[in-house]
Order: sequence, then structure tokens, then C-alpha cells
Amino acid sequence: MRPARWLRHVAAAHPTATDVVMAVAIAVVSVLQGFDVVPGPLRPFDGVAVVLTLLATLPVALRRRAPTTVLLACMGFWCLLPVAGYPPAHGTYGILVGLYTVASTRPWRHVLACAALCCAGWVAGGVLGGQTPVVTLLAQGAVVPAVVWWFGDVARRLAVANRRLAAAGTELARRAVAEERVRLARELHDVVAHHLSVIAVQAGLSRYVLRSDPGTADAALGTVLDTGREALRELRRVLELLRVEGPAGDFAPAPGLAGLSELADRMRAAGVAVDVVVTGTPRPLAPGLELCAYRVVQESLTNVLKHARAASVAVTVDHADGELRVTVVDDGAGGARVTARAGNGLRGMRERAMLYGGSLRAGPRASGDGFEVQLVLPVPP
Repeated sequence: MRPARWLRHVAAAHPTATDVVMAVAIAVVSVLQGFDVVPGPLRPFDGVAVVLTLLATLPVALRRRAPTTVLLACMGFWCLLPVAGYPPAHGTYGILVGLYTVASTRPWRHVLACAALCCAGWVAGGVLGGQTPVVTLLAQGAVVPAVVWWFGDVARRLAVANRRLAAAGTELARRAVAEERVRLARELHDVVAHHLSVIAVQAGLSRYVLRSDPGTADAALGTVLDTGREALRELRRVLELLRVEGPAGDFAPAPGLAGLSELADRMRAAGVAVDVVVTGTPRPLAPGLELCAYRVVQESLTNVLKHARAASVAVTVDHADGELRVTVVDDGAGGARVTARAGNGLRGMRERAMLYGGSLRAGPRASGDGFEVQLVLPVPP
């Protein structure tokens, strides 16, 4: 780590200790400078001057807790030097640091009053110390506080900008967490809605034919068992995403287009004939695109099972140039009723499509019989 970066890191980590070290350093330099000043007609630098110099610089150690009080204390003890007859050419570092701190932490009206006080004290101290001409004192008293004020104001604006950036970063992180929770909620909705719908249908069938047709009941219970196991497997995969520990190998792969045949088998076992047709030339797709297409088909079939009372469903996967088209068409009745009752599911499918830059159209077929869902996803070359 570079020395300058290391010093900034230490100052940020230990601000109070840094201020104490700075105050001691300023006090030592001011005292040494006082012994080097030729007194002339004024009193020589002695023990009283050392005490006043220390009192005019050491309050800097508390500058973060009470900036204005520290500035007034430094200014007051420094003014005692020329009043007591000592040269005022040293001991001003505490005043400058105090004014900088006020300028970097207080509003401009407050800083203006402190800067005017520093200017007046500077000029008065110079006059009492016998410094001439007065014009030079006025120039120093006006320019030096103005420069310190400018640097302090720049530091204040930078601090405000840093706080805003930190707040913006926190807000972005909060939104990212919220979006991830929405995504996981959507995953859980799709998994639970589909599998429980199949389980409910098969359980009802097995209960209806339990005595009259034990073979059909046994097959239905087998479908319930297999569907429950798959639901648990998918739920485990989704919930594993919430864990921060554990190796990456623990995650089960997300379902994709290859799982449509198994999805169709489950629907056939539930009593709905499903035909899956793949057109075009299949090519490798991003996992997110495949998961989006799979979930849209899964949600569409779940809506068919729950609302449409359809006898057959046709699922078409078209690998066109630059896009993937997925169409789910059923022959059920009451398309308007399906639209109303499956509103949340349709909204979730549209959000999935928009997430990958695609579009989704869902509604009753033009013939009036059945319902159609069409998903279009752009596929980069």
C-alpha cells in the first residue's frame, strides 16, 4: 500500500487519534517557530508565550466534536500573545485548521461569521504586534481566511457527494435484493403452482377410482409420488440460492427446454393430452433463456389444468433466426375466464419475458375456442 493511501486509511479508521497527533505536531512546530522569531522591541519568547502557544494550538485535537468552539478558543488564546507583548507571527496554525473544519462542516452563513472574526482578530493582532503596513494586514486577513474557506467548502461538498454516493449504493443494493426476492418468489410460485395442481388432480382421481379401478388409482398415486419428489427437488434448488455457504456443486441444474417432455408426461398423467413440437434448428441457449421458456410453458400448462378444462394442448418450440418462439395452445372453453383467473400467473410470465428483452402475448384464440400463449425471446447470434 502506498504511503499516502496508508495515511488516508489510518486517518479514516482512527479520526480522534489523528487529530491528537496533528494538534501535537502543530503545537511543537509553533513553539519552535516562536523561539526562532527575533523579538525586536517586543518581549522575547518565554515560558508564558509557550503556554499561550500551546493553548492556541492543542484544542485542534477536539475539532471534530466542536469545530466552532475550537476555532474561538484558538483565536482567543492567540490574541493574548500580541496583547501580552509577544510577536504574533506564530501560533496561527490552530486558527487555520479550526476555520477549515468549520468551513467543511457548517453552513456558509456560520462560516462567514467565523471568517469575519478571524479577519478582525488577524488584523488586530498584527496592529498590536507592531506589524506594518496596515494594508498588508488587511490583505492577509481577507485572503488567507477566504482561501481556507474555499478549501473547507470543497471538502464539505466532497463529503456530501460521498454520502449521496453511499446512499445510492445502499439503495441499489436494496433494490437488487428486492428484485432477487421477487425472482425467487416467482420461481417458487411456478414450482408450487404446477406441481401441486398435478398432485391435486391425481390425488382426486385416485380417490375416485380407488375401489372401482385399483390399477388406475395405483398409477395416479405413482404420479403423485413422482411429482412430489420433483417438486421437492426444484424447491431445494430454488431455496439453495438463498444460502451463502456451501460449494457450488450442491446446486441442482435449472430446468430447460430438455425438460419439456417430462413436463408433458406429467400433464398426460393428469388427463390432458400434450403434444410438444420442435421446429427449426436447435442451438445452445443461455440458461436464463431456457429457464424462462420452461417456466412460461409450465405456468401455461398449470393454467390449463386449473382453469381451462381442456382435453389437449399443443406446445410449439420454434428456433427461428435470432429469436426463440414458444407457443402453447389449448382447446378449452372460456378463454376470458382463464384470463381473469390466471392474472397473476400471466403477469409473472410477462415479467419473465421482459427480463430477457422478449415479449409475451396471451389471450383467447381468434376462433373463440381455447387459449393461446406466445413467448418471443431474442437470441443473440
